[in-house]
Parts: sequence; structure tokens; C-alpha cells
Amino acid sequence: MIRHVIAAAALLAPVSAVAQSQQDALDARYDRALAAGYKALFLCSAIANAERAGATRTPESVMAWELAGIQAPLDTIVPELPFEVVRDRGGGQVRHVRVDWADNMPPRIADHDSLRGCHLLPIGGGLPPIDGLRAIEAAPSAPVVAPRDAALAAAMEAGFSSIYGDGTRTTAVLVRHDGETLGEVYAEGFGPDVPQRTWSVAKSIAATLVGAAVHRGEADTGQRAGLGHSPSDGRSRITIDHLLRMASGRYSDTAGNRTDPLYFGGATVDERAGAWPLVHPPGTVYRYANNDTLMAIEAIADTFERHPPDALFARVGMVDTVAERDWQGNYILSSQVWSTARDLSLLGQLYLDDGVLPGGERVLPEGWSDYVARPSGPQPEGPFGYGAGFWLFNASDGVPADTYAAMGNRGQFVVVVPSRNVVIVRRGEDPTGSRFDIAGFTRDVLAALDN
Repeated sequence: MIRHVIAAAALLAPVSAVAQSQQDALDARYDRALAAGYKALFLCSAIANAERAGATRTPESVMAWELAGIQAPLDTIVPELPFEVVRDRGGGQVRHVRVDWADNMPPRIADHDSLRGCHLLPIGGGLPPIDGLRAIEAAPSAPVVAPRDAALAAAMEAGFSSIYGDGTRTTAVLVRHDGETLGEVYAEGFGPDVPQRTWSVAKSIAATLVGAAVHRGEADTGQRAGLGHSPSDGRSRITIDHLLRMASGRYSDTAGNRTDPLYFGGATVDERAGAWPLVHPPGTVYRYANNDTLMAIEAIADTFERHPPDALFARVGMVDTVAERDWQGNYILSSQVWSTARDLSLLGQLYLDDGVLPGGERVLPEGWSDYVARPSGPQPEGPFGYGAGFWLFNASDGVPADTYAAMGNRGQFVVVVPSRNVVIVRRGEDPTGSRFDIAGFTRDVLAALDN
């Protein structure tokens, strides 16, 4: 018997080692596919969306900012992958970006639509059809507003130093007070017409789109979100409110529910976001999850034919903001929005004004600003609370307790301070592992405004 056990173990050991080796090789190949998708999409979006807004980005600039300091192991793979930016005839608009990644597979391709931005094609997909691009004329931009107050200028410039975090890289800072831009400062190569990816600031934009649908009478936060296949499926009890508050109770496979197959693999929202099973009663446990925001948007997707996101952006004045989609046309409003600091300051102003535009038109329900900033659901651990698509500074020393913010990866922040009538925007391309102290920066900017 002992001899048989030893013999069996001897047979199993090499099989296990071979299986692990095969898995390692498969994972390494998938990492290359994701890295190629990451590179193709960022080159396409950064360059094409900047040109749409009347600015210029070069591949070298994108490599130095958006494609530097990214997560491992993509950070070591991305620089080595060859790429091509393919333009319309005569050197016009970006048509697509292709990135080679495997000898026996087609390149990864990010296709550009002049109205919808860029989207990744599935892994293994070939070149997209050659369709006509619609010409986009960029509106002339107002000059940069230099901060006139010395104290505010010093506080804003400090945002570009290491005071608020070693290794952080600020690209833009903008401050509004009483509806007026008091100052804006940009890193070299950036400016008021250079959009950057919002990352999870898009979740606050998603909450805004839900609010607009609620105001039109086309949705209600208490309504069931359409998850689950029957009343016997516990997911059928999940509401839009649960989704906005990251409290659906659904399983997510990684902290933060990273959605690499969707963001960089060419999968679709339908394929990735809806099928996760329930592991907690809805509304009882906080779990930050991209998929919850994606499903909140899916719950109002039938309104987008009549009221697409870019129509609301235009009404708010966010003319350089582009909500991108997957290759099947689903909005990826958990992350994939490109916007400028100026446009995001207008988003913050909309919340200061409780959803009323400067001309008096209401586009969000009365009290929506209070709704998104109310911690009525289960709360995360850590220094910030969570409302409905927005983070809360209700426990940050030196910052008014009513402060709330849209926050995104790599240092994207839109801070709203209702009691001071202030909006602070900070954009960055912070490397993985670094963290910008947005609460400290907010405190210091507010102190400068008091001088």
C-alpha cells in the first residue's frame, strides 16, 4: 500500500508541474494580449479625443504619461509592443490604432468613431471596415485663467509638487468659486483642450445620467434594475439605488472588481457585467465594483436612443467630454470617459447648483445633490464614506463635512464643497502605488481662499 501511494505521488508531481507551467504560459500570453489592448486603446483615445477638442497629443506624450506607471505586469510589456496609428486619407482623423503582440494572431485594434471615441475590438479580431468619418470642428477655447490671488496660486502650484504624495504626477488643477473659475494650471503638454481618461470619475457621471433619467420620469432609484432571470432569483431584488451605492450583494472576483477583459480585452458589458451571483442580501454589504455601475447604466440604457449621454454633456457645457463604448455599443460608464478639467469643473458646478443650469433649466431632480452625498447605504472601510456614485469627505480633518467628490484611478478628482460654493478639479497620471492626498490638497486650497 505504501509503495502504491509513493508511486501515485511520483506520477502526480510532474503532471502538476506541467499543468502549472502550461498555466503560466497561458497567463503570460493573456497578459501580452491585455497589454496590447491597453496600448492600442490609450493611444487611440488620447490622440483622437485631443484632436477632437482642438489639441494635439503625440504617441511619445501618451507613452510618457498615460502608458507609464501602469500596473504590473503590463508596465513591462507595453513599451516593447510595436504599434501603428492609422489615419484617414490625407493624414486626417485617427481611424484606428493597431498593436502587434503575437506572431500567430492578428494585432489588437482600437477603432475610432468621430462621434463615439475609440473602442477595442475583440482579441483575434481583424481590421475594421473602412467607414467614412464625420468631420468634427473643435470650438475655439477661452484662454487659460491664471490664478490672480497669490495665496491661491501658491496652493495650486503646490499640487504639482511632491507635498501631497511622493511620485504623484499632476497634469491639471482648476478651482471654481461662486460659479467663476478663479484659476487653472496645467503641466507642460497639457491644457484646457486636452482630455484625459476619467477612470472612475465616470461612475459619478453615470450617477448624473441616472439622475437625469429620474428627472425626466424615465427611471426611479427604487426600481428593480432588471437583474436575475425570474422572481426566484435573488438578484431580481437589486435596485438602481443598490447599484449606485455599491451594495448589490453580488460577488466580484477581485478587490475593486477589476474588469480587465472589458477594459482591455475587447469583451462587452453584456458578456462581463451582469451574470455575477448573489452572496449577500442586497443593500447590506458595501463592495466597490465596476459591474454595479455598469448595471445601473444598463437599467436606463433604453433611454439613450432619445437622450444619449453626449446630449446631456452638451447642455451642461461639457463639449470636450466623450463617453466611449464597447464594440457592441454599450457605454463603459464605470471608467471609459474622456474629459477635460474645465468640463469636469462644470460637472461639479452642476452639483453645487443642485442640477440647475445657468439659464435656469433643471436637468437633475431637486435634491439630487443631497441624494448622491448621503451615506444611507453600507459604508466602506477607510478615510472616505460613499454615497451614490460619489465619495464623501465626512471624516476628513479640516475639510467641511458636506464635501463630496468624484474620484478615479491615477489621481482624478472633482471635489464639491457646497458650504463654500467651491469646486476643485485635480487631474493626474499617478503611477501605480502612489497616492495623491486629495483631502489635504482640498484643505489647503480652501485655506488659501480664506486669505
